[in-house]
Amino acid sequence: MTATTVPAATAGPGPRRRRAGAGPATELVRSRPLHEEPFLLRVDAAVEGLELDRWIAGHHDRVTADLDRYGAVLFRGFAVDGPEAFGRAARAVSPDLLDYLERAAPRTEVADKVFTSTEFNEDQWIPFHHEMSYSHNWPSRLYFYCDLPSADRGATPVASERAVLPKIPAEVRERFERHGVLYVRNYGPDLDLPWQEVFQTTDRAEVEAYCRASRTEFTWTGRDGLRTRSVRQATARHPRTGETAWFNHAHLFHVSNLPPEVAAALTGEFGTEGLPRNAYYGDGAPIEDDVAEMIRGLYREAAVSFPWERGDVLVVDNFLATHAREPFSGDRRILVAMSDLHVNRGNR
Repeated sequence: MTATTVPAATAGPGPRRRRAGAGPATELVRSRPLHEEPFLLRVDAAVEGLELDRWIAGHHDRVTADLDRYGAVLFRGFAVDGPEAFGRAARAVSPDLLDYLERAAPRTEVADKVFTSTEFNEDQWIPFHHEMSYSHNWPSRLYFYCDLPSADRGATPVASERAVLPKIPAEVRERFERHGVLYVRNYGPDLDLPWQEVFQTTDRAEVEAYCRASRTEFTWTGRDGLRTRSVRQATARHPRTGETAWFNHAHLFHVSNLPPEVAAALTGEFGTEGLPRNAYYGDGAPIEDDVAEMIRGLYREAAVSFPWERGDVLVVDNFLATHAREPFSGDRRILVAMSDLHVNRGNR
């Protein structure tokens, strides 16, 4: 694969911090795809102190074109010195970052619209998924920042939808597209997340208004519990390229994604309808375990991974690529941001 370069003379606004002596002919960046598809472009700063937000501002059209072509772009070696600088780099791509609402995992906001990544057991995988594809709207772009890499594993693999969708059997795809995906979620103080964390409010009326607006059925249950049911899309069309993506959380929320002993214990205590989360075909029929595992397996086969280095920024097109998380040990701090809210205006 051939590296491409951008000379300083075409770099637009100059960086506030650049190594002394870097003359006009100095190459500011070098880039190469990390997968032959091509998928996942890596862009390396070729001079010391090159600030990512300033470079993106001068090459915005190129960055958005690279995202459409490669699905994800890894920026390495740039000066990104903490959460605020990361937020500036993300806003250089899209100025309005998003809040996290209708959460599926606990997070902490560490800077304006900059959050910790999923605070989930470090010894477990988080399977591949499109961010918030279970919701009625979702971010079009995701941003990840390595503030502290783990000593052991802890990568954030990505997988191309262009590699996965063609391998899904036609009969499976057609059934999902015909009916959509039904998500059943239960929130409570002793089960999964409390609804106050998920919806970022303690006001039940606000939750009810959100559910009605998002075409979500809701029932208050037990001791301060909430059950929601919503039918969402199985696929989605990319707003710029027009490509179709397999775009749902069915394989991730499906009960078969739990370790068998955990699934058995939860089902025995709460029943199938009371599981923290589960997914069905949109007509309410159970999704077969082997179908959910087949989807998870296709994403694993398509995975492209790299070890995090401090200061890395990964920008992901949420339609064209899914992401996951490896288990890890020791300290690890990956921050995330989101932008470009896409509102699903279809029936689901």
